[in-house]
Amino acid sequence: MNTETLEKMRQMRLLGMHQAFKTSLESNEPTPMSADELVSMLIHSEWDDRRQRSMERAVRNARFRYSATIEALDYSDDRKLDRNLVHRLGSGDYIRKGSDVLITGSTGTGKSYLASALGHEACQQGFKVLYANTARLMASLKMARADGSLVRELLRIEKQDVLILDDFGLQPMDAQSRSTLLDIIEDRHGKRSTVITSQVPVGGWYDIIGEQTVADAILDRLVHHGIRIELGGESLRRKGKEKNAG
Repeated sequence: MNTETLEKMRQMRLLGMHQAFKTSLESNEPTPMSADELVSMLIHSEWDDRRQRSMERAVRNARFRYSATIEALDYSDDRKLDRNLVHRLGSGDYIRKGSDVLITGSTGTGKSYLASALGHEACQQGFKVLYANTARLMASLKMARADGSLVRELLRIEKQDVLILDDFGLQPMDAQSRSTLLDIIEDRHGKRSTVITSQVPVGGWYDIIGEQTVADAILDRLVHHGIRIELGGESLRRKGKEKNAG
């Protein structure tokens, strides 16, 4: 009977229950449970298994640049990274409020790693996250505009609880990219969170976006209520090379 039950659990994809029941049958130590305790154990096992698989799927779908955690961040004084602020962000409150996070700093100071760490933390809490290099995303959306799938792609982006736009501003935007970025920011404003990383200080974003009216519309939605983090210190990549060389 137990073998049949295990097989039915497997076929119904009740993998958490299957593993928990199988483990309990294989245990050499007798652990008598009441019917209520057994049902509770199986349900909790299935719940935990599905939650874990959901988080792993969310991380895969996000396509982060780094496998990062907020615990592994460098909080050295010269980096100007507020540990308390990072842990408040890690709680996911900014996502529930639909707030944006703007991370700036020189090359190599860990902007992308910080954004990836916040994204991983969001996935752990069940939020949907999409990580994208800004230039590559704009290029793919140009192709979507050409083949008629732009609206579908914008709807997919809008549904993400957190959108991470990495390396914003490495090259000036053309008219199509400006228009697309405005659509994205407008769709998400006050409802979903956008995390942006850039080597360029926020004051220089007007020049990157280009057309003044569009730049005003985009930055008005991002900057005035966005949480700003400006990283300092020397390049972490250079520091890592020096450490390895030593």
